[in-house]
Amino acid sequence: MTIINVLLPLAIADAYSYELPEHLHVNIGDFVEVPLGSRKMIGVVWPSKPNQKIVSKTKLKLVISAVEMQPLSMQLIKFINWVCDYYISPKGMGLRLVLNVPEAIGQVQNIAAVCLGSGQLERSTKAREQVLNAIQKGEIYKKSELAKRAGVGTGVVDGLLKMGVLSHSQMPKFAKFEAPKTNHNLAELAQDQQIAAKSICNAIDANKFETFLLDGVTGSGKTEVYFAALAATIKQGKQAVVLLPEIALTVDFLQRFENRFGVKPAPWHSGLSKGARERVWRAIASGEAKIVIGARSALFLPFVNLGLIVVDEEHDGAYKQDSGVLYHARDMAVVRANIGKFPLVLASATPSLETYLNATSGKYTHLVLEKRHGGAKMPHVKAIDLRANAPQNENGNQRFLSEPLITAMRAKLAKNEQSLLFLNRRGYAPLTLCRACGHRIACPQCDAWLVEHRHNGRLMCHHCGISTKKPTACPECEVEDKLVACGPGVERIFEEAQELFPEARIELLSSDMHMSVDELQRRLAIITNGECDIIIGTQMIAKGHHFPHLTLVGVVDADLGLENGDPRAAERTYQLLNQVAGRAGREQKQGNVLLQTYTPDSPVMRAMIAQDREAFYKAEAYGRELAALPPFGRLASIVVSSKEQKKAFEFARAMIDQSPKVTGMVILGPAPAPMGFVRGRHRVRVLARAPKGFKMQDWLKSGMLSLKPKGDLKVQTDTDPYSFF
Repeated sequence: MTIINVLLPLAIADAYSYELPEHLHVNIGDFVEVPLGSRKMIGVVWPSKPNQKIVSKTKLKLVISAVEMQPLSMQLIKFINWVCDYYISPKGMGLRLVLNVPEAIGQVQNIAAVCLGSGQLERSTKAREQVLNAIQKGEIYKKSELAKRAGVGTGVVDGLLKMGVLSHSQMPKFAKFEAPKTNHNLAELAQDQQIAAKSICNAIDANKFETFLLDGVTGSGKTEVYFAALAATIKQGKQAVVLLPEIALTVDFLQRFENRFGVKPAPWHSGLSKGARERVWRAIASGEAKIVIGARSALFLPFVNLGLIVVDEEHDGAYKQDSGVLYHARDMAVVRANIGKFPLVLASATPSLETYLNATSGKYTHLVLEKRHGGAKMPHVKAIDLRANAPQNENGNQRFLSEPLITAMRAKLAKNEQSLLFLNRRGYAPLTLCRACGHRIACPQCDAWLVEHRHNGRLMCHHCGISTKKPTACPECEVEDKLVACGPGVERIFEEAQELFPEARIELLSSDMHMSVDELQRRLAIITNGECDIIIGTQMIAKGHHFPHLTLVGVVDADLGLENGDPRAAERTYQLLNQVAGRAGREQKQGNVLLQTYTPDSPVMRAMIAQDREAFYKAEAYGRELAALPPFGRLASIVVSSKEQKKAFEFARAMIDQSPKVTGMVILGPAPAPMGFVRGRHRVRVLARAPKGFKMQDWLKSGMLSLKPKGDLKVQTDTDPYSFF
């Protein structure tokens, strides 16, 4: 009797044991169909655990069949095990990250098609001639595709099939991905780019694990350097993946790739249709797709011969998963590259403090690009102290743009140059207040105010998604016409800009506008071509765009995000301000950046104005080390949630009581989470802080997590938290 372990893509801690029938032969990584209760499921043959208990034959069920498809590599299996152990997640949830395209499991079926047949055309018509002119000998088309090419209805094609002039055939379900042309449209690299590219390519040729920090100012040509590394990887016959924050996965970036390699890359992001996801997944699993450009989940795709990972904008918070397996794609990219023994490139103009310290200490290889590519200059950065230059209200309307910023924008308009107003806050206003009774309209399911979105006349919660039509009367005192918008969102800045600059052409870009890809591309083309004067946008406009006519960036609220209790608040604010500042002056004209702030003397603002990144990192590292915070210590966040706050608190206290007492370990809480009520559930948080190198996972599993929640209680554990809401 042969017993095998099969891992299923469910919230299960480990693989289940099954009996393998004598007629089946499988290896680790193979796909099999197995029974689970009354269901049948596809799983993966998984390695045995050390000292694994033998299951009684009477309890074993038989494997139903083997599924014919490319097996998962041993590297990927080791990677899933490592990720799930580190983040204390069920291994089945790790497998689900890989098998998140159910349509791709099993052999791909061919689809019906038509080709030229041997029959004679009985009677010629214009429509029939059009069809025969649209297809050549040896060509195969779907019936609908041929009809469209010929400009006729499918009935004409059906008629030719009956005559035998056309014949029924079959064709692959998906078009193949073309191999990138490594020598196509080669860029001329500057000396510092050549040195960086050579260093990475040497590691690729040596087939060795090495982590590089590609550290260059905005516009310094980091992309061209890692494009050279991608080409070197493809020449070795291997695959590569470039990770980008989803918001930076723009059509513009994909076009840059196509211009360099002569083909489209295999894309991977949440906007893909089911069919497109299946096509990409299968092409990666077969080795057909050589280069993938994707969001964080692309790290879990089933590459057969992965030889390089690039994590662009490695500092970005979007690489942290916030549900399911709470992995950080940048950190896990290091693990996957180490397991596979190939290089990893982390690219950023403002690296995370963790990555920066790893590079400056010699753990990572530090590659520096100090100058902007093509002779462009870095922008001049100045602060506008709002304490001395408060925006002036007009006719009772609150204003948010200061006079110095308005004056600078007028000067740019006179020169036919573009200005960008940046505010990282969606909607029209973050709060709606009643002037009669003081009532603030809040979300009924969360500890959050409803945000007004004036373009569709609704109030929305940005945490749970609830949406309601904006009332005319106060829901509390029922007085009419006393509801006022408090504070600015980008829609309100757009309205103010229209009033201040009625002659200007203004474009508003925000992620909640739900534009199609085509509409977004149309608007970006308008900006790139200089057909608009003022751009107003949120974070989506700060990343991955090159606007040649943009010479002024105005940050409406540079302090936003600094005071939120997050240990990384200053770092994130500095990185975002640097990123948006980098949009200005990317061609030959000098760029200028104006930061509206109430704290011009804060470390973040001082570093921005002086463009002294090293001073900021030094101050930030000193503060973190003093507080024993990452990367100088370890944190774990445990959030207990329930519909009843009392139950959540009681269970959190019981978990703490269950924990072993360890020298140097500090437990903070339980306390209501900063967002203590979300989607109708009360949230209570416990933070555990320990010295660097402490085995946090073992401590959690032997203590807090040994207590299992019951009823409606839920526990979310994050061994490396990046969100503290």
